[in-house]
Amino acid sequence: MKHFPHFLTRSRSARSGTTPSGQVDFVGAGPGDPELLTLKALKALETADVVIHDRLVSPEILERARRGALILDAGKEGFGLAMAQAEINALIVQHASRGAHVVRLKSGDATVFGRLDEEIDAVTTASLDYRVVPGITSASAAVATIGQSLTKRTRNASVRFLTGHDMKGFAEHDWAALARTGEVAAIYMGKRSARFIQGRLLMHGANPATPVTIIENASRPDQRVIATTLARLEPDLTDAGLTGPALTLYGLAPRLAEAVDLPLPLKELAQ
Repeated sequence: MKHFPHFLTRSRSARSGTTPSGQVDFVGAGPGDPELLTLKALKALETADVVIHDRLVSPEILERARRGALILDAGKEGFGLAMAQAEINALIVQHASRGAHVVRLKSGDATVFGRLDEEIDAVTTASLDYRVVPGITSASAAVATIGQSLTKRTRNASVRFLTGHDMKGFAEHDWAALARTGEVAAIYMGKRSARFIQGRLLMHGANPATPVTIIENASRPDQRVIATTLARLEPDLTDAGLTGPALTLYGLAPRLAEAVDLPLPLKELAQ
């Protein structure tokens, strides 16, 4: 029977032979603000030999890595150029097998839409030690930005974390359930799929006046908040000309907008 001394760490018996044993840390970098890094994440960066990071990890966070560490960009972009997942897996295993302390740095929380399982499978197949260091997911940073909470008594007892697209294209979900009054969802990677999501929800009876808030670059100095409704999600999103990573909060408006009833269809709130 295997014993796991810590819920973040997988341990195994010592290997035979003289090949040095590497370590892989799957680290959540948070939404972008370096002050939102956990202490455990910071310590991992400060002792890393190799940092393999996603495209959305901010330069300010990469600067926290140990001086002399090898920094490798393994960025992916939806519907765009990307390093194949198999290449990323091989890169992690290659360096850790040589005895390096590898930090696989993922934006937000590594356990949320981060392909963590595929990379853990590659590491365990290679008989390498690993641990998972959770991070603050973008949904938490985004909802804090607008002064709201993801759940609220009498409004919603659950919240859905959705991806706008998957390996097959735009992702399908339980649209009928999501269209019910009071539902709240945090939609990751939803910029390109906004029109698709809008159409599916309206088709399944969602109220066109349902509030929708898009937060670009959550927690970063250049963050923007675009408040609109489901009916105006497109074209408002296109008109905003977003260029950075954005998270869509379905069913939530900024607290300021609720308090003063700012006019729709488009409210852009300076932060």
